[in-house]
Amino acid sequence: MKQRSNPDEPQTVRRIALAPGLAGSVTAILSVFAIGTEWFFVVSFVIAVVALIIGWFAVQSRQWWWLPLPAAIAVVWNPVFPLAFADGVWLPLQYIAAAAFIAAGLSIRVSDDVQR
Repeated sequence: MKQRSNPDEPQTVRRIALAPGLAGSVTAILSVFAIGTEWFFVVSFVIAVVALIIGWFAVQSRQWWWLPLPAAIAVVWNPVFPLAFADGVWLPLQYIAAAAFIAAGLSIRVSDDVQR
């Protein structure tokens, strides 16, 4: 475990899920244009994989309370066993997923002092 030389020194924190969170939110927002097309299948893969990555980062950072959110996104956008929602249902779900990705990306963090 790394010891800080000065105990008054602020603790450094890394937001390990920020990059995939932002990538997932941009993908979810831009995928609004793919709803109802063949491209939505590809977008489902990307969103499901990003959700699984964020879920793994939640496990790594020991912030288990974030795990249900990316798990639910991965299940809903699962392209292997797709859920047959109407286009009108997918539209708000895309924005909810984008907001969830941003919230998880900003909140999941790990201290440099924590031993993994």
